[in-house]
Amino acid sequence: MAERAVRIPERIEEITEPEELERLYQQLCEEENRIYQAIQRADDILDLKFCMDGVQTALRNEDYEQAAAHVHRYLSLDQSVIELSRQGGEDSMLDTNVSLLQEAEQHLKVIVAEKLDQAIKEGDLPQVERFFKIFPLLGLHEEGLGRFSQYLCTQLASKAAQNLQLAMGMELSETRAALVFADTLTLLFEGIARVVETHQPIVETYYGPGRLYTLIKHIQVECDRQAEKVVDKFIERRTYHRKHQKSLEKLLNDCLLSRNMQELIGYYITMEEYFMKETVNKAVAMDTYEKGQLTSSMVDDCFYIVKKCIGRALSSSSIDCLCAMINHATSVLESDFREVLFNKLRQGFPATTLQDIQRGVSSAVSLMQSSLQQGKFDTKGIESSEEAKTSFLVTLNNVEICSENIMTLKRTLENDCAKLFSQGSGKGDQARAKIDSCLSDLVAVSSKFKDLLQEGLTELNTTSIKPQVKPWITSLLSISHNIEEEEFNEYEANDPWVQQFIVSLEQLTTEFKAGLSSVIYDNLTSLITSLIATELEKTVFKSIFSRLGGLQFDKELRSLIAYLTTITTWTIRDKFARLTQMATILNLERVTEILDYWGPNSGPLTWRLTPAEVRQVLALRIDFRSEDIKRLRL
Repeated sequence: MAERAVRIPERIEEITEPEELERLYQQLCEEENRIYQAIQRADDILDLKFCMDGVQTALRNEDYEQAAAHVHRYLSLDQSVIELSRQGGEDSMLDTNVSLLQEAEQHLKVIVAEKLDQAIKEGDLPQVERFFKIFPLLGLHEEGLGRFSQYLCTQLASKAAQNLQLAMGMELSETRAALVFADTLTLLFEGIARVVETHQPIVETYYGPGRLYTLIKHIQVECDRQAEKVVDKFIERRTYHRKHQKSLEKLLNDCLLSRNMQELIGYYITMEEYFMKETVNKAVAMDTYEKGQLTSSMVDDCFYIVKKCIGRALSSSSIDCLCAMINHATSVLESDFREVLFNKLRQGFPATTLQDIQRGVSSAVSLMQSSLQQGKFDTKGIESSEEAKTSFLVTLNNVEICSENIMTLKRTLENDCAKLFSQGSGKGDQARAKIDSCLSDLVAVSSKFKDLLQEGLTELNTTSIKPQVKPWITSLLSISHNIEEEEFNEYEANDPWVQQFIVSLEQLTTEFKAGLSSVIYDNLTSLITSLIATELEKTVFKSIFSRLGGLQFDKELRSLIAYLTTITTWTIRDKFARLTQMATILNLERVTEILDYWGPNSGPLTWRLTPAEVRQVLALRIDFRSEDIKRLRL
């Protein structure tokens, strides 16, 4: 090895190829690793001998802490190194040492367990803590915590029994007689808290962080057991279960007055249901929209009616009456009112004037010729189209407000029902279960309105936005990215694509920003950014690039992302992650440079492109050879 080390400088001077230098470097690294392994092997063999001698001496002197430390050191040794040493010819000595240490380990485990059990039986806390600390050194964390928890639970149970006995013997005339069982529980919980607080340092110091949870699990079982005893004695002493109360409740429910009230409430529910349906239908029929408003009148009118009807049912203090009206309101909102909004959205968003022009100039020429012949320009078609657009956007806003109003109604009813229960109406778990079921139905209806909103946005994005945005993006194919220095400078002075694309997007989104709520507009811009990312990626795969063309695309992509960030509160970095990585690849100076960013060299970067897609993007560069791309190991 020394001779090889002396010849290394000579070999380096003789090397002319990078591959040979790399192989020499790998050989040196392997030899260095073997040296470190040999040193580690020697150290572990010495440690093994030291542990064997030390544990035997400590056991003879009954120094169990020191013996456990030697065993712990042995358990920490690298077993693979010991196995290699056996293969190297030292197996007889190693086997003897290992066998002696294993015997000492088992013997020490038995001694420590017996000593701890004896200390627990005698109630000797110092000795309990002494042997409790030894268990983790022997790898017996769970067993040590289990035995120590058993000791603590015994102490807690004894103290809890004394406190409960004192509580049972307290005279009713004493000051705190009415609170004696609450005081007993308080003493129990405070005692447990003190035990945990006292022993937390020793557990975390000797057993490691997170082990306190195991101790608490055992103590919690004992806490539940002792608390149950206190509660049982409370019920027994206070004669909590009284049959008279149940008998009285049954008597009141079966009396003539109660039956008459139930019959009247049945008539009332029928009338209230009819009133609610008819007035909601009238509100829909009289729906109006004022310019400048985001929603129409029927939303506020409808929810005013629903809240009024439910409020009257709530004033009856009858849980059955309230539940019936909530169910009727849910049905009206889900079946009747939502159906109206759904039908409006089904009519779709009409094509914009710009789309009409793109679909054919001939239609516009025919329209103008017809208008000139009649001596006037007919704007009825344009006006009806604008009304249809406004109606669609207002309906989207109505759907969103309905979803929010339903959740607001649900929260209001939760508070009102809590007051109703606190006043003594609707006692029992059954009544609460009825209310919870009705309120959960309201949540489900709110979700259906959200789904309808998403369907409307998808329809808007598909029928109106995509037909406009897609041609703007595909126009990138008409802009050459196989450019040289002169063309790159010209593009920098007069941008050929991205600035016009941004202007077109700005004009498109401005119309929707004015007519939609901020929440819906954000959702819509999120759909638009997803559409742009998808279509732009398809377009890039159809293009070819030079080195400067890749740089030009990177500038265009950065400008586009910077603009889109300003029109939405949603993060768009993830949506454009693939395109950003494609731009990075197109900017590489050579094919092998991708390896500086791939695999173990990627750092915090998470690649969204597959190896096949990376090769596909590299192939877009006309100056990269296909042979070099195929040779890449990704």
